Parts: sequence; structure tokens; C-alpha cells
Amino acid sequence: MLSSLRYKQFGHPLEVLELEQRVDVPLHPDEIRVRMLLSPINPSDLIPIRGAYKHRIQLPAIPGYEGVGVVEGIGSSVPTTLLGKRVLPLRGEGTWQQYVKTKANYAIRVPDEIDDETASQMYINPVTAWLICTEELRLKSDDVLIVNACGSAIGRIFAQFSKVFGYKLIAAVRNDIHTQELQSLGAWAVINTSKESLVNRVKELTDGVGATAGIDSIGGQDGNELIECIRVNGTVLSIGLLSGIQIDWAKKSNITVKPYWLRRWIEGASDLQWHKTFDDISNLLKEKKLIIQTARERFGLSEYKKAIQSAEYHGLKGKVLFAPSLFK
Repeated sequence: MLSSLRYKQFGHPLEVLELEQRVDVPLHPDEIRVRMLLSPINPSDLIPIRGAYKHRIQLPAIPGYEGVGVVEGIGSSVPTTLLGKRVLPLRGEGTWQQYVKTKANYAIRVPDEIDDETASQMYINPVTAWLICTEELRLKSDDVLIVNACGSAIGRIFAQFSKVFGYKLIAAVRNDIHTQELQSLGAWAVINTSKESLVNRVKELTDGVGATAGIDSIGGQDGNELIECIRVNGTVLSIGLLSGIQIDWAKKSNITVKPYWLRRWIEGASDLQWHKTFDDISNLLKEKKLIIQTARERFGLSEYKKAIQSAEYHGLKGKVLFAPSLFK
């Protein structure tokens, strides 16, 4: 029997998640079975549980979009050389369980130089930020990018990518806890919105022109204020909704405001594009041009209530990880 976290109805994660035992199912010829080592808890993991994407989630469902593990079983058409290797078992089953099945061609081999904790967080935030910079916004050295909630995991990545791509990053935060770190990572300016006007400060920094583009993870009033910081013909991408309130999509006719969904890129990406993107991320990690923040806590699957409560407390740095081999 295999342990997994499941939900059979939508609602608050603490109320609808259950730890269940399920029977192992034989692998298809092109599949692998991965024993999970670490799986992060991301906002993007919790939002679907609450019912935000009911139209594309079939219940019961296992949450978890990313993580790292070791290949312990292979289908008849999978090379035996994959056995015992560390991989990211992506685009298959949810990762909040002891064992995950996925197609072998979707699995990403983890280089020896990258530790388990870093590997477990290589997907959602790094790939999203990489694709936004390279394909969606095509940021270059004369661009200014503003990111709110920039003390978050993905905010730290955008700060580091400013050194990779050469753009200027304006980091919007609500306190000074992350200011020094964001500056050391590459932020051009850090604005504490609890102390000064975001719009006025951005206008001052950009000589009244405004930022080239913005990344909104909050929505609501914070998202609307970020839109006010963008120059004519600029772009705002919504990648999160921490406030639970949508931004005003029609707020300005001369600025493009739209959601960015990693899922849409995945649906259209070839196997070559898929693996090339992870090669690019891996190279940045190996070259120390990208550093994933150290996780703050690890929990066994049976401790999921404590784990989720900790993950939803934003006052501390670092991700909360499930370590399915921990039995507490």
C-alpha cells in the first residue's frame, strides 16, 4: 500500500485533504515509478484544492506539481539505465505521495551537482520566471521590470535573473525584511509600500516614464497600483492572486494586462523545448547564477496539517517541503 494525500471535494486544504493508502497499479510500457524524496508546498498547489480550476480538475485528485525522487520502477520500453537515478517526475501524478508515476520522456534527470532540496524546487518558479523573461516579455538591458510580493520565492528569482538578462528590477515589498537580500541578489531598487507610494517612487526612478513591465502576484489593490506604474504600451502579467481579488483587467486601454499560465506553455511545448528549458535552468544553478532559497521546514505526509499551516504563514523565509519518507 502506498501513502498519498488526496481531496475528493473542493474546499480549504485543511478540511478536504486526507491521507490515504492506495494499491500500486502496474506501469504502462513508457512509464516510470519514482520514490519521492522532497515535494514543496507552493501557492499554486493549494489554489486548485480550493476550487479555482474546477473545470479542469477531476476528483479525487492528488496535489503537488513538483518534487524530486529516485526511479525505482520502469515500464517495459524504458531503458534500465534510468533505474536508481534522481529525477523530477513531472506532468504525471500529483507529487504529494510516496511514489509518483509519469511518462519517462517527461522526467527530468537531475545533475549530480544539484542537491535534493534545490532540485525539488527547480520547476514551478524557475521555469515560470525563465519563460516570462525569455519568451513572454523578452527582457533586455534597457527594460525596467517591477515585481510585487518580491520577497517571495519567484520574486527572488526575478531579482537574480536581472543579472542574467541585464534588466533593472524594482522590487515591491510590504516591509524591510527582504530589502537587503533582494539588493544583494540584483534588485535595482526596493520599495516598501507600507512607507511610501509605489506609483510615485516608480515614476521618480524612471523619470516619469514608468516601468516596461510588471509581474503581479497579489491582485486587488496592489495589482491595480502596479498597473499604474507601467509605461504606455507596457505589459502586466498576473501570476498569482494572494489577495483573492482579481485585478481590473480593463483598467488602462494603453497597457496590456493578462494572466500568465505555465500550463499553456507546457501544452504547446515539444519534448525538445521541455528538456532544453530545464537544461538552461540546471546550467544557471550549476554556475551559481541562480540560487534557490533554503527550505525552512520538512514534514512527513501524515503531518500535512502542520505543513500547510506553516506554508501559508508568509512571515518566514523559505519553502515548506514534504519528505514522504518521514513517518511521524
